[in-house]
Amino acid sequence: MKILIAVDSSGASTAAARQIAARPWPAGTIVQVMNVIEPMYGWRIPDVEDALQRSAEQTVQEAAGYFQQAGFETTTTVHHGDPKTVIVDQASESDADFVVIGSHSTSGVMQFVLGSVARAVSRLSTCSVEIVRAGPNPQPLRVLLATDGSECSQAAAQSVAQRPWPPGAAFRILSVVEPSAPLFRTPYFSPAVMEQLRGKDMERAQQAVSSAESVLFEAGLEASTTIAVPAATPKELILSEAAEWGAGLIVVGSHGRRGVSQLWLGSVSEAVALHANCSVEIIRRPHPPT
Repeated sequence: MKILIAVDSSGASTAAARQIAARPWPAGTIVQVMNVIEPMYGWRIPDVEDALQRSAEQTVQEAAGYFQQAGFETTTTVHHGDPKTVIVDQASESDADFVVIGSHSTSGVMQFVLGSVARAVSRLSTCSVEIVRAGPNPQPLRVLLATDGSECSQAAAQSVAQRPWPPGAAFRILSVVEPSAPLFRTPYFSPAVMEQLRGKDMERAQQAVSSAESVLFEAGLEASTTIAVPAATPKELILSEAAEWGAGLIVVGSHGRRGVSQLWLGSVSEAVALHANCSVEIIRRPHPPT
């Protein structure tokens, strides 16, 4: 596995590096630690540029130290440009399996700028993305897998099943019942038809949970399961379940079905990643080898 972790000089990046380095990963995992220096448009001050370069190099070396101590093969790089573009491009060029970014707890303008980087990377990256948060991390780790039964959700379950986890890690599978016809009400559909649709919606959610549960069980991972009936948006239900259960990590597929539903479900994964109080992984299906 190849992990690309983007760091800066903030405490969030330091916490992200520590957290990811402390987690078990498949044998042979390679870690690339990178920093992006944004250009100073319109003016140049050599002393300042030199200081930024030295700071960036020190930042990646310090972060790399956590991975080296954990026994991972590690490389470091410093790039120049727009972080959103450079991180996504570097992940593609290096054929990374995961991009990791630390979440900042800043506010105001800086929250918007730094949040836009995480948003762009989670949306545009061709590989899986983890946004790491340094909040209270329960021990042992609790992993909430949100599934809609789609191929991408199956890929998320496979990703969880194929990786090693810390001793005692707990897993929970959540599926939100998706209404088949949320915009239609009687007299467009009779009460009997609406009841049939609700039954099919529940059955689909149960199948999604059972499928993910089987994947984890075959890998020797036991998981509790839950199905949420819509009383709020899927994003709110996932975040609520994660908070009530005390999850340290939410895992969700990048998209669901095709067309309009795909866009809707994609926005759910992005919203969860950007608003959760814990770390979030957005899993994308691996590309077939060329």
